[in-house]
Amino acid sequence: MLLKIIINDICRKKIIHAALFLFIALPAFMISGGAVMIAQMSGSLDNLFEKASVPHFVQMHSGIIDRNKIEDWMYENNFKEELQITEMLNIDGSDVFLGQKEISQADSVMDLGFVKQNESFDFLLDLDNSPVSVSKGEIAVPLYFRKTAGLNIGNKVFIIHNDFSKEFIISDFIRDAQMNPSIIHSKRFVLNPDDLAVLKGKLGEIEYLIEFRLSDTEEINEFTTAYESSGLPSSGPAVNYELFRVINVLTDSIAAVVVILVSLLFSLVAVLCLRFTILAAVEEDYREIGVMKAIGFPAGSIKRIYLGKYTFLAASAVLCGYVFSFLLNNLFTSNILLYMGPSPASGFSVFIPFISSGIVFLIVYFSCLITLNRFKSISAVTALRAGNRGGSVFNCRFLSLKRSRIFNTDIFLGLRDVFIRFRLFWIPAAVFFVCTFIILVPLNFLNTIKSPEFISYLGIGKSDIRIDLRQTENRTERFKEMVDYIEKDPDVLRFAPMITSRCKAEDADGTFKSINVETGDFTVFPLEYLEGSYPSGKSDIALSLLNARDSGLKIGDTVVLENGGDSHELRLCGIYQDVTNGGYTAKAAFPPLEENIIWTSVSIDMIPDSGISLNEKVEEYAALFYPARVTHTAEYVSQTLGSLISRL
Repeated sequence: MLLKIIINDICRKKIIHAALFLFIALPAFMISGGAVMIAQMSGSLDNLFEKASVPHFVQMHSGIIDRNKIEDWMYENNFKEELQITEMLNIDGSDVFLGQKEISQADSVMDLGFVKQNESFDFLLDLDNSPVSVSKGEIAVPLYFRKTAGLNIGNKVFIIHNDFSKEFIISDFIRDAQMNPSIIHSKRFVLNPDDLAVLKGKLGEIEYLIEFRLSDTEEINEFTTAYESSGLPSSGPAVNYELFRVINVLTDSIAAVVVILVSLLFSLVAVLCLRFTILAAVEEDYREIGVMKAIGFPAGSIKRIYLGKYTFLAASAVLCGYVFSFLLNNLFTSNILLYMGPSPASGFSVFIPFISSGIVFLIVYFSCLITLNRFKSISAVTALRAGNRGGSVFNCRFLSLKRSRIFNTDIFLGLRDVFIRFRLFWIPAAVFFVCTFIILVPLNFLNTIKSPEFISYLGIGKSDIRIDLRQTENRTERFKEMVDYIEKDPDVLRFAPMITSRCKAEDADGTFKSINVETGDFTVFPLEYLEGSYPSGKSDIALSLLNARDSGLKIGDTVVLENGGDSHELRLCGIYQDVTNGGYTAKAAFPPLEENIIWTSVSIDMIPDSGISLNEKVEEYAALFYPARVTHTAEYVSQTLGSLISRL
């Protein structure tokens, strides 16, 4: 009998129940899809790291290295590790042409490194997650450029510098567990060893990757501290295994969180719609409910009739959403599969989405239970006499028809019904509010990260142009010449030279760890600080959020900094967000020591309407200050966060 009642009622109100079915199935579909993303991401990342044999600690270094000294240190310490020192030939983007000779990578924010396949670990993988092999005349290109430059296998890559020209055919695309994401501004191309030797003699600069794999991953932090205290080569960023994992999943994690957030909001819409439908059905059946109570039907039996119908509807909708999330799996996981590859088959990837869909069902089920509890308060006499629930929260004497002077009769009676049954009709207003929220939150998030001002939340002040000069010969003289030229340039409105040096800061446990400290005038192109403000004096320092959190420091606390053997006590004046250099940076106003400098930069604003475009100025500076990297900062955000922007 109960089943017959449910089927008859669903058939009688097809449109209402179809809409409810959709509103319940949609959040189940989305939350299951978000869970699929997380499960796929976890499995794919583990598989990628295993196949690539990712190093546990990597120190990048530009300049001369003593291999014997590094090997001696490795044998003397107490860690059980494997060492690999690889060479990466960094070539300026203006000398690299992808797909066609007409357009170079001069405007790219990426550092382009050319390497051969590694022998021991840190393998660069093809799309089957096998170590890529490259023949003479061929090149394997990072997946990043397959999407951004529209490259395909068989296209050509040209290296052209002055009178030297070399042509390669793309034989494969590579997954690089270290440098896959767009927020990493280094990309490795794989060449045959013979071709790489030819390039090394013609152009570019060598950067070394000093890589270690430990037998015990629990010792990574201890090993990092030991290496940084050893005095071994360290003129570039140092990255460890945990940071590789975080960076690889950052973009897809944010996308998954947005999908799950929206699915939960859709669940709220489903609950509100269901509540409205139940209340409307109770209003419609109020007299019949009164009859059933009058002839002895228990309130629990009446409740079960309604609960059975909506439980059946919710269960079938959730199951449908769960199944469709797997049928349309590629919609959620295409980016993960491209950059990380497939994950090994496991019950985990099926179980987690099922549990997530089950949560939607429980939300709907318990909301039905709560709504249907009002059967306890229904009086048989009142229901038979009045025929409706009423439920006004207002005094409706002023809503009598004879008092109406403004509206015609139809409109007045409609408004009067809304006021009389306000407990029912507030629900559509809440639905409209939540639906607007569903649209605005991702949209505002998207507009925020696309905004030129967003760069100030990435650890870089907003400016028109940024010039970076890394490790190179005669760096100090080149930097001085660059600053002098910019100072005399009539098109420049303002500029701020910055110097980044490697110092050591005392951690929460009393040990010293290396951090990159940027010094200069931070009032010209200020950052957005989460707490406090920029360093205004030589005794002030601002820390990135990760540094401050790991050190347990707050605004006003003392930061002990070691610079060239001298210890300084500085006041923490600000905390800011940063994604550069692994998120572990600092800003200070003291003068750096020459031997600690690892790179320099200049931020520039041009005079508006000066008659020269920013692109022309970028090209001018790129030619004058080679091998410095000159970047249009609006392009910086686009290229760095392009993958996340496209997902949103």
